Amino acid sequence: MKTSHPIRTAKPPWLRRKLPSGPDYEKIRSMIDKGQLHTVCQEANCPNQFECFSAHTATFLIMGATCTRNCRFCNIDGGRPGPLDPDEPRRVAGAAARMELRYVVVTSVTRDDLDDGGASHFAATIAALQEQIEGVQIEVLIPDFQGSRNALETVLAARPEVLNHNMETVRRLYDTVRPQAGYDRSLELLARVPRITPHIPAKSGIMLGLGETEAEVRQVIRDVRRTGCRMLTIGQYLQPTAEHLPVVEFIPPEDFDRWRQFALAEGFAKVAAGPFVRSSYHAGSMFRGE
Repeated sequence: MKTSHPIRTAKPPWLRRKLPSGPDYEKIRSMIDKGQLHTVCQEANCPNQFECFSAHTATFLIMGATCTRNCRFCNIDGGRPGPLDPDEPRRVAGAAARMELRYVVVTSVTRDDLDDGGASHFAATIAALQEQIEGVQIEVLIPDFQGSRNALETVLAARPEVLNHNMETVRRLYDTVRPQAGYDRSLELLARVPRITPHIPAKSGIMLGLGETEAEVRQVIRDVRRTGCRMLTIGQYLQPTAEHLPVVEFIPPEDFDRWRQFALAEGFAKVAAGPFVRSSYHAGSMFRGE
């Protein structure tokens, strides 16, 4: 893992797999389409969407499909988003109920155009899920809300089971990968979670393969752990389109195993690491320790 590695485009054998399909996949896709909903699985072109849909799971993307930021790794369109749909929380909860979900992951585009960054919309969605699905467990994957403590408190007050915010990459690459975000801002958000609500675990995720060094990966893992964050995901960056940042290196599965052991040794309670791991991949199983 060195920055001098040449840019690679051909996927290695461990990143090639048959995509599952069938009636369960089509059923979930149809429910999402009919409900006029969005999932990060589809919008971000996640490599796991066939597997997750076939297993009756999905990560709901709220507040539209247009982001106010233009991160160079992400396949979600940037631009000027439309107004919030006040009925969306109810429709998300209804779809989750029809899918018979017991663990629901909700994320969003970044909405820097909104006074609270969309925090109240997250809270409304959590409330709708709790109302419609008895015993539901909810994980929210939130943007940085431009560092607003009040916005974070609004989401935490709605009582999700897990508060997830991704670091994505190492400090040196932030200006390239996430030019409108801030490394220290994201660390501070994660640090606030246990200070505000010690009973709600914080979770974060990073991508590898963008040219980071081993020393930088060790540092970001340690930085995230020092915030009190308890859960971590580590996955392979994959270039969504030719317009996005290229893959510098494909990390072999044994290296992900090594990073998982390193993160556990640093004190994380739960770590998922692998080429296909994403922040919400098997999220329910990770939360339950399965």
